[in-house]
Amino acid sequence: MSKYVTAAQAVQVVKSGDRVYLQAAAAAPTILANALTERASDLRNVEICHLHTEGEARYANPELRDSFHVNSFFIGANVRHTIKAGNGSYTPVFLSELPNLFRKNVLPLDVAFIHVSPPDNHGYCSLGVSVEACIAAIENAKIVIAQVNPQMPRTFGDGILHINEIDYLVDVNVPIYAHEITPFTKVEETIGEYVASLIEDRSTLQMGIGSIPNAALSKLGNHKDLGLHTEMFSDGVIDLIEKNVINCNHKGTFRGRVLATFLMGSKRLYDFVDDNPFIEMKESSIVNDTVRIRKNPNMVAINSAIEVDLTGQVCADSIGAKMYSGVGGQMDFIRGASLSNGGKAIIALPSITKNGESRIVPYLKQGAGVVTTRSHVQYIITEYGVADLYGKSLKQRLQSLVRIAHPNHQERIEREYFEMLK
Repeated sequence: MSKYVTAAQAVQVVKSGDRVYLQAAAAAPTILANALTERASDLRNVEICHLHTEGEARYANPELRDSFHVNSFFIGANVRHTIKAGNGSYTPVFLSELPNLFRKNVLPLDVAFIHVSPPDNHGYCSLGVSVEACIAAIENAKIVIAQVNPQMPRTFGDGILHINEIDYLVDVNVPIYAHEITPFTKVEETIGEYVASLIEDRSTLQMGIGSIPNAALSKLGNHKDLGLHTEMFSDGVIDLIEKNVINCNHKGTFRGRVLATFLMGSKRLYDFVDDNPFIEMKESSIVNDTVRIRKNPNMVAINSAIEVDLTGQVCADSIGAKMYSGVGGQMDFIRGASLSNGGKAIIALPSITKNGESRIVPYLKQGAGVVTTRSHVQYIITEYGVADLYGKSLKQRLQSLVRIAHPNHQERIEREYFEMLK
């Protein structure tokens, strides 16, 4: 019981020059982060590193640049401004490799802030909805501080840890960050139908959060014996699991269990995974391991992009030179699905932006990053159809990609591509 302290007391251990890791996504330990921000005047050059986090990020205020620097492994909306403001930076890394940055001491950690369920009768807590690189952070940080929250779901897998592994415990009682499911548009529904048309019975799925994955999942109600091996999932899978459409009986690894490294959705999702042994939460080095992914027959990876050029290069992390998100696990799953027996790697995106600009482009914007190379890409899907690029020449790719671009842009992007070659 002596480990229980207030948030203000716990963060006193952070010193100037320290590197602090925050648990990611819906499990972001905001109360601890805010308590640390209250100490800004006492601190200098504290690096706060994390993947995408939900909720506020007061430490990311550019006015606190002398106290805190944000190092993002995947850039969320709450810290995106730091890149331009100069009080933040982006470290490109595959999600599968992030734990190794800590284990190999490439990024030594001084303190880890985590968010856990209350300890059970045996003293074990759960990391709940986000495991990602937390295990490696806990193992390698000098000090571990945990928000202990009765509203954090108790999940099985790698995220079970004993209170002896935690130095300070801070009692909180706050809702887990939630995303309510919004209706998908006609365009998103059409893309979902095309994606679903490529999915066979006994396939294993990887997808993210958002309307297109949910639209695709909504079309799978008559499928049989699907599996789920995915970086993350949201509410869209619940009905399919309850209907026994997703039962994981034919996976090649972790058979009989859903495998994920973090979750994000509504309270319904968090209630569903709570104390549910069908859901196995593992570190990202395991979930995103290409060797394990490819063991699943008919592995289908469904990812998105910001833009795709006419040779098949996929930009998914930046708008030109402006960093927007991150590499994440796209390449981990694109490669794993491509190598799977019967596997399919899919990039699905609307043909145009909200401003009407084409997302199928003759060439990527200046400074844009290539997340999935033209050699790795397989299927590109928009609301205008499916382009199968695997094994196709550049000329064949151009024809296929122009065909699925928005009709208002098809002639222009083809003309600009050939003008570029002159």
